[in-house]
Amino acid sequence: QVQLVESGGGLVQPGGSLRLSCEASGFRLDKFAVGWFRQSPGGGREGVSCISSTDHSSYYSDSVKGRFTTSRDDAKRMVYLQMDRLKPEDTGAYYCGPIRRSADIGSCGRAWYENGLELMGQGTPVNVSA
Repeated sequence: QVQLVESGGGLVQPGGSLRLSCEASGFRLDKFAVGWFRQSPGGGREGVSCISSTDHSSYYSDSVKGRFTTSRDDAKRMVYLQMDRLKPEDTGAYYCGPIRRSADIGSCGRAWYENGLELMGQGTPVNVSA
């Protein structure tokens, strides 16, 4: 069964940290570039990060660059998102999955933040509030 499970979200104060995890089963996650996207309470969707499968190059949205770090452990079929110096505007549901691409699926590509996810789990909620 093809499945993705995100975890690690929660309530944190501004300036705090969280580490999100993404576990894949039923398919070869190591073949794909994997992204994290989030959906804010107002409904807007934003591509947060992408990590390639080829050389583990990583890319970030301007809003999180320098604060978030994505990594992967292909042997464990896991992808992570370390979130530091969290802000209230980081609040939302976070989803992970393979980046939707028609070719070169191991690379993020220039428009990863627009392409979206080919597959995702139920998401994990992050609430940054004092």
